[in-house]
Amino acid sequence: MQVLFFSHYYPPEVNAPASRTSEHCARWAAAGHDVTVVTCAPNCPDGVVFEGYQNRLRRQIEVVDGVRVVRVWTYVAPNSGTARRIANYVSYMLSAIWTCLWLPRPDVVIATSPQFFCGWAGVWASRLKRCPFVLEIRDIWPESIQAVGAMQGGPIVRLLEWLERRMYLAADHIVAVGAGYKDRIIEKVSVSNRVSVIMNGVDLQKFSPDSVEGVDEFRRHWKLEDRFVCSYIGTIGMAHGLDVVLEAAEQLRADGRRDVAFLLVGDGARRAELESAAEERGLTDWVIFTGRQPREMMPTVLAASDACLIHLKATELFGSVIPSKIFETMAMARPIIMGVRGEALDIVMDAGAGVEMQPESAESLLACIDHLMGDDQAVQVMKGAARQHAVDHFSRDKMAQTYLELLHSVAEQSETVPGKNSPNDGVDGPVPDASNGSVLQASPEIVSKA
Repeated sequence: MQVLFFSHYYPPEVNAPASRTSEHCARWAAAGHDVTVVTCAPNCPDGVVFEGYQNRLRRQIEVVDGVRVVRVWTYVAPNSGTARRIANYVSYMLSAIWTCLWLPRPDVVIATSPQFFCGWAGVWASRLKRCPFVLEIRDIWPESIQAVGAMQGGPIVRLLEWLERRMYLAADHIVAVGAGYKDRIIEKVSVSNRVSVIMNGVDLQKFSPDSVEGVDEFRRHWKLEDRFVCSYIGTIGMAHGLDVVLEAAEQLRADGRRDVAFLLVGDGARRAELESAAEERGLTDWVIFTGRQPREMMPTVLAASDACLIHLKATELFGSVIPSKIFETMAMARPIIMGVRGEALDIVMDAGAGVEMQPESAESLLACIDHLMGDDQAVQVMKGAARQHAVDHFSRDKMAQTYLELLHSVAEQSETVPGKNSPNDGVDGPVPDASNGSVLQASPEIVSKA
């Protein structure tokens, strides 16, 4: 089977979409399938192209783990500032659509969203190549950018929401990474009969507590010996509410405690702001920023942590988010301090893999740390339960195989349907005016399409 995958992010970038996409695609390629990924020159989150790559009009092609990776030109921008990021997203969409014209016709097109302009690249590529389209949803966009205050409601948001619904309707099948995402999609459009949930997972061989190296050296390098290390690993962005770490550090300083250190590993739109605030408030002995670390270092960073903080702002929308770092943390047998509500919290608590924290509460964060520091027996039980739950339920190998079986099914179904519909098919009425808040409804024809 020939698979054409559109992803705005791909290794050597180290964020969740890059990891999920590359690990699935590598497994499909190893199984003998022809997999092509259309992506950008790596530059996330700083908007600076990584060493060894160029952002140029001429396509760059490399083969990584058996996957053909085609890198296209984009307007490069840091992961901050709404206008420049949208320009980055739209330029990728246009470049990706143009590039697909010169690629062989695939059996199936996949696009992963957010950002949803990547999803629209998949829509138009599937129409141009006359093949089925699978849309992967890892976040509900543009709701998520409103939730963090990056964009307010108005005509532009209503237009984006309308495009979002059109994108859902244009897909032959939708893959959501959690049940909460599926529910929100179905609230927007009537596509319940063509939405599947394939959650994130973890490479159990790479993320194994029995094979990690360099833990003592890492702790020495960051002066973490003899301290309880609570790590946050991942994007340091607007959604993550990491002011709570600085507030907790201030309380530790006020109490004269130096037995706890917070390690913030990663980069993002708020890293510079938070790091500057930590310096101004005299918290650098308690809050340590490592910056972005190579993907291959993540098992060592996790193993060097006594507990891992997973946190998002206390916003209703984020109750449907399932941070992918949950699975890697469990696989490395690290206790989780869970500052996220909804399905993600249920996963951790059902696994017995951590403790619940009230989001955005420094007092709750410190109470969780004290609980873990004071009950070594409970911590040992958590570690074993976390690893076993990851093995039983979240193997990346199993997830990739499930996904591959779905792609086969979608491709086979498409062969029985003559031709492809346009993105307008199944949409009743004219294009709504973005200024009047019109709501798009699915017609019976589109609902029965699958």
